[in-house]
Amino acid sequence: MELQIWIYYALAILILTASPGPSVLLCITKSVTQGFKIAVYTAFGSLLAIIGIMTLSFTGLGLVIASSELIFTIIKYIGAIYLIYLGYKTFTSKEEDFTFEKNSYVGKKEKLSSFLNGFIVGASNPKAIIFFTALFPQFINTSSSLLIQYLIFVTTFAVMELSWLLFYAYLGNKSSKWFLQKGRAKLFNKVTGGIFIGAGAILSTTNRS
Repeated sequence: MELQIWIYYALAILILTASPGPSVLLCITKSVTQGFKIAVYTAFGSLLAIIGIMTLSFTGLGLVIASSELIFTIIKYIGAIYLIYLGYKTFTSKEEDFTFEKNSYVGKKEKLSSFLNGFIVGASNPKAIIFFTALFPQFINTSSSLLIQYLIFVTTFAVMELSWLLFYAYLGNKSSKWFLQKGRAKLFNKVTGGIFIGAGAILSTTNRS
């Protein structure tokens, strides 16, 4: 792959990964309410899901999925319903104060739950399939090794995506001192819950165009 082509690709991915979305919001929420360690597992779950979408798009299966109205609709509504569910749980939380210990032990159950939360949110965005299906043909050189190009594409994305998710989670963790003050947990849950519900509602109205 030529350096110039990689730079163009990297710039496109930089814009994509730096823009806050449901996965970023989830990582921030986990970091504020449960600590940075939990947010790391959420970030890895989301990353694995998006890499899976990239792989499907690169191999051409993404085109089949993106062109199927039924599959697109199913993925879209699964994602929308899950985001609304997360929002409802957060919005209706009775928690008045965040009292977790940042250096406390993180059990396997919490790790798995956070990983799955991130994976589901990352995997249930049908727009990602369309984005990568449209993006890859702009940069793929059919006369060069497809495997090497795939590894470069995925590695570049993985580094940027994980870096941004952890960066936002870190900011959330640092701001948690403010939210740990008495009574502010309720405000945080209402705001983030409303955003999740709004994101789910918006996702339910998207189409393939």
